[in-house]
Amino acid sequence: MTSLRLSARLGCILAASALLLSACGDFKETHNPTVSDLTLSPDHMGEVNRISIPMPLPTPADQPKRADQASLWSKQTPRLFQDRRAGDIGDLVTVLIDIDDRAQLQNATGRSRSSSTGVDDPDILNFDTSTESGKLIGLSSSSSSEGEGSIRRNESIRLRVAALVIQTLPNGNFVIAGRQEVKVNNELRELRIAGIIRQSDINVGNTIDYDKIAEARITYGGRGQISTVQTARYGQDALEVFLPY
Repeated sequence: MTSLRLSARLGCILAASALLLSACGDFKETHNPTVSDLTLSPDHMGEVNRISIPMPLPTPADQPKRADQASLWSKQTPRLFQDRRAGDIGDLVTVLIDIDDRAQLQNATGRSRSSSTGVDDPDILNFDTSTESGKLIGLSSSSSSEGEGSIRRNESIRLRVAALVIQTLPNGNFVIAGRQEVKVNNELRELRIAGIIRQSDINVGNTIDYDKIAEARITYGGRGQISTVQTARYGQDALEVFLPY
């Protein structure tokens, strides 16, 4: 038993020492951060470790023949009147998000109801069965209810994000998806967009307005230390579920 206790105490001391050294290293790095090495490798740049995006099937390039060999405007050189809008899987298109929606609803309801019922005193074999009110049975009831509610919403979002054409539908429409992440200190801001567009709705500058995207899915949010403080804790959520009031 004594050896077990010594082993347990030694393990606790080692764990505490490791935590202390780690905390000291984090404290030093936080108050005096060092510049990273200029090494462009996946081990040092986690943002570009993996790149996996849909791309069109490769097509072999046509070899120039006869007069095409001496032409100044071949397929490999840029053209003056070339359509530079997105037209295939893997192409980019810039989505312009300018949402300025306002909604206001106001409802009011009122209801009231009253009723009364009475039965006169009966005359049975000339016996006096009259009551003071002259009614054998008297019933009355009344009810009323009132309700009022209003809703006001005002949303304003202005963003620009580049999306990628990930699929071409049989009718020629494009499925696009885009994501933008910006990290400042320990707070990550994330913007996501997805939907279906028509190629004819793409502007000359290879941009498209958000209101021309069918089945649009636009999310804008973030996560990090500030967002964690603004989010309710799990215990509070559990109490709101179980507490009746």
